[in-house]
Amino acid sequence: MTDDTAMVHRTGMRAWEWVDTHRERFRPCPEEKADSTSTAWLKPVGELALVAGVLVREGVTGSRHAASARQLLDFAWHDLLEGGDLLDRCQRENAPAPGPAEIYASFHDRGYRHPRLEESLRVLVSGLRAPSVVEISPLRRLSVATAEHQLGMRSSDDLERLLRDTWLGRLPEPWLVDQVVAYTITHTVFYLTDWGTHPDRLPAEIAEYLQLWMPVWKRDCARRRLWDLLGEWLVVDACLPDPVLDTEHWRMLASVQTPEGALPDEGDLPVGDSQAVFDAAYHPTLVTAFAATLATSRALTAMLA
Repeated sequence: MTDDTAMVHRTGMRAWEWVDTHRERFRPCPEEKADSTSTAWLKPVGELALVAGVLVREGVTGSRHAASARQLLDFAWHDLLEGGDLLDRCQRENAPAPGPAEIYASFHDRGYRHPRLEESLRVLVSGLRAPSVVEISPLRRLSVATAEHQLGMRSSDDLERLLRDTWLGRLPEPWLVDQVVAYTITHTVFYLTDWGTHPDRLPAEIAEYLQLWMPVWKRDCARRRLWDLLGEWLVVDACLPDPVLDTEHWRMLASVQTPEGALPDEGDLPVGDSQAVFDAAYHPTLVTAFAATLATSRALTAMLA
C-alpha cells in the first residue's frame, strides 16, 4: 500500500470509528416510529446500512473495522428496524413510498431477509399502478428501479431507459452544474454502478464526461468548502472504470476531519449541542468512510493487476 493510499484508508477508518461510536444517535425516537405518515427517519438508518454493507463487501478495512461494520448492520436491522418489521409496516401504510424498498435492498445484498416485506413489495410496489405514476423525479425513479432490480423485481433494460431521463443521462452543459444538480449526478453514478460494485455499467460517454469535468467541480467544492459534496465526488472517482486516486482533494478532506473522525457538511462543524454536531456530521462522515473504502479497494486492485 502506497503512502497516499494509506492516508486515504486512515481517513476513512477514522470516519467509520466516529460513526460506530455514535451508533445510538441513529435510533429514531418513539414519536418518529409511531408516525405512520412519515418515513423521513428511515433515511439515516438506510445510509448507515448502505455504508456498512460497502465496508463488508470490499473487505479492505481490516478485521476490526469489518467486524464493527457487520455488527452495525445487525444493530440497524434488529434494533433500529426491528428485524425489518418497521420497513414492512411503513410499506403497507405508505404503499407508494419508495423508501422501504431502497433500504431493504441494502440489507438484502448482505443476506438479511424478511419474507413478508418482500411480499408487500411485490404486491404494493410491483403489482399496483399507483407507485409507477407517483410524481417523483427521474433520479428517484432510477433509485427505486435499481433497488427493485437488486431484489429481482425489475430487468436491467429498465435502468438503461430511466437513465436517459436523468440530468446526467442527457450530458448537459457542465457549467450549469449547481450544488443541487451535482448531487443528482453523483447519485446517478451510485445507482448505475450499484454503489461502486459494477463500474463497467457506466456508459463510455458518461464516464468520459465525468473524467473531463469532475476536476472543475471538485475544485469548486474545495473553494466553497462543501465537504460532503466533495466526498461524494471522491466516491464517483472510485466508481469510474479507470479511477485515479485524487490525492490533492483527499488531503483537503483529511485536513478538516476532527481528531475523533467527524467531518462537517460544509465549512466548520458547529460547537456545543451534541445533537446539532451529529446532524451536521453524520452524512459527510459516512460519505468519507464510503469513499475511502472504495478508493482503497480500487487502488489495491490496480496494484495487484
